[in-house]
Amino acid sequence: MSGALLVRALRDPASTAALDAAGWTSLIAAARAEQIVGTLAHRLHGLSKPASAERILADARASAEQGRTLALWEAEMAGRALLPLGIPVVLLKGTAYVAAGLAAGQGRNIGDLDILVPREALPAVEAALLEAGWEWVKADAYDDAYYRQWMHELPPLIHRERDRMIDVHHTILPPTARPKPDAAALLADSVPLANGLRVLSAEDMVCHAVAHLFADGELAGGLRNLWDIHCLLDAFDTPHALAELRKRSQRHQLGLHLERALRLRDHLYGNGAVLSLADRFYVRRLLARDGWGRSTRPVSQAAFYLRSHWLRMPPAMLARHLWTKWRNGHRLSR
Repeated sequence: MSGALLVRALRDPASTAALDAAGWTSLIAAARAEQIVGTLAHRLHGLSKPASAERILADARASAEQGRTLALWEAEMAGRALLPLGIPVVLLKGTAYVAAGLAAGQGRNIGDLDILVPREALPAVEAALLEAGWEWVKADAYDDAYYRQWMHELPPLIHRERDRMIDVHHTILPPTARPKPDAAALLADSVPLANGLRVLSAEDMVCHAVAHLFADGELAGGLRNLWDIHCLLDAFDTPHALAELRKRSQRHQLGLHLERALRLRDHLYGNGAVLSLADRFYVRRLLARDGWGRSTRPVSQAAFYLRSHWLRMPPAMLARHLWTKWRNGHRLSR
């Protein structure tokens, strides 16, 4: 299984010395599929490897560095548009990691720019971004209304010249989700950067990563997200620090999800952990890739896809949403 091969290489880079050509193919295919090939390239930098693998990983390091530059520039552009409003603008996810110089940002693939702002500021933020050249991505009226009423973010926007997307969050989970993170606390305890933008506190960065992986999504790309958590947890290497993190996770109603993250992180990237039966289903889903990096175990994948929607919506709302999406898609395909 290439997923297990990728985990082993990230945890113990020296283990790649034993790989043959097929092993290197599986490893790189899995890393690409998980969007963590840049991180893998950083982990393996300086180690002996076949020339073909070295070329691929060198390209991945260069691409990650270019992505880092683009992400920081896009954050700067968003700051120029929004900081004059006098509101906190908090960078999230990959852009936050590289802006703060964290290990989680090394080689990380960064897609959209994700930011957090106060909910009451959304109209002003929306107007400022539109004025600065961003445009709506969602043309469908239902999707637009759904985002505005039920999601934790505005509908996504894309800049008309730079072709870069921005997701504007007012909290870190949909309001319909079972956990209710304290958005005011996320903003209040955020940390300023030199350019006026902000990042979440160390505790809240972990809580956000945990929420994104276990309380919101379907675990697609989960090995990368769990690696983020693994790197972020390096800041909590004392019993007191870990106790403070646990306390913070309770404030955001993410305590159970944090405990699962700690177990899975230790099991896959650490020295092993005792797993519950439910944990083992998560591990199966996280490692489900064949030798070419393709997803396997479609039943498990489908189950976690349904779970992701179940976590976000009450049953009646979920049924109505899926029916509407199917109906709209069916209408467009006719």
